[in-house]
Amino acid sequence: MAGNSGFRGVLITAAFAVFLVLVPSILIKLDVIDAYLAQIITVAGVNAILAVSVNMITGITGQLSIGQAGFMAIGAYSCIFFNLNMGLPLPIAAIFAALLTAFAGFLIGFPTLKLTGDYLAIVTLGFGEIIRVILTNLRGITGGANGRQFPTALSFSPVISFFTVTSVLVIIVCLLQNFLRSSFGRAILAVREDEIAANSCGVSVFRYKMTGFVSASFIAGIGGALYAMVIGFVKPDVASFTKSIDYLIFVVLGGMGSMTGAILAAYVLTYLQEFLRFLQDYRLLIYPLILIAVMLYRPQGLLGMKELSFIRLCARIFKRRPRGIRRGVP
Repeated sequence: MAGNSGFRGVLITAAFAVFLVLVPSILIKLDVIDAYLAQIITVAGVNAILAVSVNMITGITGQLSIGQAGFMAIGAYSCIFFNLNMGLPLPIAAIFAALLTAFAGFLIGFPTLKLTGDYLAIVTLGFGEIIRVILTNLRGITGGANGRQFPTALSFSPVISFFTVTSVLVIIVCLLQNFLRSSFGRAILAVREDEIAANSCGVSVFRYKMTGFVSASFIAGIGGALYAMVIGFVKPDVASFTKSIDYLIFVVLGGMGSMTGAILAAYVLTYLQEFLRFLQDYRLLIYPLILIAVMLYRPQGLLGMKELSFIRLCARIFKRRPRGIRRGVP
C-alpha cells in the first residue's frame, strides 16, 4: 500500500512537471503567449535557478552568502568561452561551465566556510566584487566593460529558450528534493539547525557546509550559462553586489529554506518589475514598498519553511486525504 502511494506520488509530480514545461511551450508556439511575455517568463526561470542556488547555501545550509552573482558570472562567461573559443557543443559547454563554477566555489569555500555569520557574508561580498573587477580587466576574453556577445544563443527561438530553462529548473528541483531526503541532505539540515549539536553527534560540520556551498555554486553556474544563452550578451555587471542582493531578496520573500517559495518569489518579482515599467522611475519606490509590507506582515516569507506539494493539491482537488506524505515534501 505504501509502495503504491509512493509510486502514485511520483506519477503526480511527473505529470505536473510535464504540464508546467509543455503547456506554456505549446502556447508560445501557437503565439497565444507573445515573444515579449515568453522572454519575461524565461528570464524569470533563470532568476528562479539563481534563487534556488542562494536558497541552497542560505536557506538549506544556513550560511549567509551575498556573492552568488559572482558565481553566475563565472558560469556565463565560461559557457561562452567553451562554446566559442573551444568549439564545444552548447550543452557540453554549459556543463563544463557549471563544473568550473563549482571548482571556484570549492576554492572560495575552503578557507571561508570556517567563518560564520557576518564574516562569511563580507568575504562572499568581496569575492563577488573581485570577480567583477577581473572580468572587467580581462578584455581579451570577456570584452572588458563592454561585455561579450553570444551569437550562438541569439538563434534560440522563444519556445526553445523557455523549454530549455524550465526543463533545467524542474530537473534541479527534483534532484535537490531527493538529495534533501537522503542522509546527506538530512545532515546538512542538521548543521543548519544547530552546528554544535550536529558536531556532537559526529556530523562533520565543515564537510557538509562545503557540500552545500559547492552545490550552490554548481547551480549558480548553470544559471549563468542559461543566462548567457537566453540574453545573448553578458557584461561584468552581472557579478555586481546589487544582483546578489536581488537573488537574496527572492529567497527572503519566498521563505528561507523553502525551495518552491524562492521560485515563486522569483517569478512574481521578475514579472512585477516588467509590469511596473510604465511607471518609469517611480517603480523604484513601489517595488521596495511592496517588499517592506511583506516583511512587516509576513516576515517569514510567502511560504515560510513550507513547500508546495502537488500531491496534496491533487488530494484537495479530489477531496482525498493523502497518506504517508510528510510535511514540507512537495
